[in-house]
Amino acid sequence: MLDRVLLHRYLGLPIFLVTMWAMFHFTFEISRVFMEMITQLFGWIGTYTSQIPNALVASLLTDGILGGVGFILTFVPPIFFLYLAISVLEDTGYLSRAAFVMDRFMMKMGLHGRSFIPLLLGFGCSVAAVMAARTVDGESNRLTTILVSPLMSCAGRLPIYILIGGVFFPAIAGTVVFLMYMLGIVMAIIVAIIFKKTILREESSSMLMELSQYQIPTLHGSFRHMWDRGLLFVKTAGTYLLVGSIIMWFLSSFGPTGLSASVDDSFAALLGRFFEPIFSPLGFSWQVITGLIFGFIAKEAVIQTLSIVYAIGGVSLETALITSLTPLSAVALMVFVLLYIPCLATVGAIRKETGSWKWTGFAVMYQLVLAYIIAFLIVLIGGVFFVS
Repeated sequence: MLDRVLLHRYLGLPIFLVTMWAMFHFTFEISRVFMEMITQLFGWIGTYTSQIPNALVASLLTDGILGGVGFILTFVPPIFFLYLAISVLEDTGYLSRAAFVMDRFMMKMGLHGRSFIPLLLGFGCSVAAVMAARTVDGESNRLTTILVSPLMSCAGRLPIYILIGGVFFPAIAGTVVFLMYMLGIVMAIIVAIIFKKTILREESSSMLMELSQYQIPTLHGSFRHMWDRGLLFVKTAGTYLLVGSIIMWFLSSFGPTGLSASVDDSFAALLGRFFEPIFSPLGFSWQVITGLIFGFIAKEAVIQTLSIVYAIGGVSLETALITSLTPLSAVALMVFVLLYIPCLATVGAIRKETGSWKWTGFAVMYQLVLAYIIAFLIVLIGGVFFVS
């Protein structure tokens, strides 16, 4: 009886979209109080570290480590709750049906049905999505799936959406996050269609899949899946993001003449300003550009970098974003982060799965160009319709 509704020819896709919207709205709303608690905790710790007599050590601990890793950790609750929601949908048996609905939709456009499974895994991590593409039949179909998988919003991008959505669109922040995830799906499908009709021609085939039985998810099972997946994010934040915080603090505190009196004279400012002419049409400041550069290491590093740079500059991140970005350029920034070059680990996975530096380089370049074009169109078209 449920399948007659959930797998319905016309109702299946709208039900899937509403389910995804509810999942992201739930993720954002329920995590707000926990994010505020973590923010208050690190703020309280910062009042003590800032009083350390050695100014450099105090700045490193307060602005660098607490401002970087500490700020990232405030986004642990929404990531955990997102994994919880996905676990519940998976354990009920709905996700396999969502794949079936999307398979039918994708087949009509000439895409391989099995490609949706790696794309779905991309909601968690792009590395897993790229590696899962090995299950897709046909070399052309597999390459297409590998190339478009990084367009899906991974967990590392979620903090950026939540931050910008909460600052610029607080009343509809959950919907903004949902739209970013849906845009990733739409762009992946569009790019895949273009590839299939041009450089990667091959006949698509249908997907044979066994639909799992409906079940009532157990509290232990769902929370266990949430914990296992979310803990990976925490471990990441505690390792290379910690190293990244220290490096970013150094680049923001020191310049060519040594210790900088202002962050505007630092190495970080020099790096951002070097690329500023390229990104000025998008309305991005040098701070944002520097964050995007470090986002190549990991997408979480974008806001980690921003929080450190602005903390050393003596400005809160939320205030600085409102000052340096318009709502239109904020949307362009979210879209750019969604579409631009994959993180370093994903690039490594693409190289491993394709066995080719040519395809790896192509994946990096086409996403960078795509991100710039779409972000520029948002600013250009939005400026025409929403200019004051």
